[in-house]
Amino acid sequence: METVKIRRELLEYLLELAREFYPNEFAGFLREREGIFEEVLIAPAGHFGRNSAFFNTWMLPYDETIKGTVHSHPSPNPWPSQADLEFFSKFGGIHLIIAYPFTEESVRAYKNDGTRLRLEVVD
Repeated sequence: METVKIRRELLEYLLELAREFYPNEFAGFLREREGIFEEVLIAPAGHFGRNSAFFNTWMLPYDETIKGTVHSHPSPNPWPSQADLEFFSKFGGIHLIIAYPFTEESVRAYKNDGTRLRLEVVD
């Protein structure tokens, strides 16, 4: 299983965002530097609802460090939905899903085709 690396500080921030947006979903874009996810851009002009998060990727600035996405699921289901998989296939890269109860153990990483990846937290 391939591994995705994320800074502990970023993961803790993402978990906090998921808790703050609950019961709605939130979504953002992940910036990677030297093979490690280090920052998140919250989706501009997005809609964050109980069953979905919508944002227009055309609103993103050109940024070669954006290598993935993150969104929360307000249910304990960490698996990508059909809509998630459709988005993954269009955006590419790595995708994190943070499921309720928004703990480190409820975070899953996927490739754009929905294949699960191992998540490694680094300091």
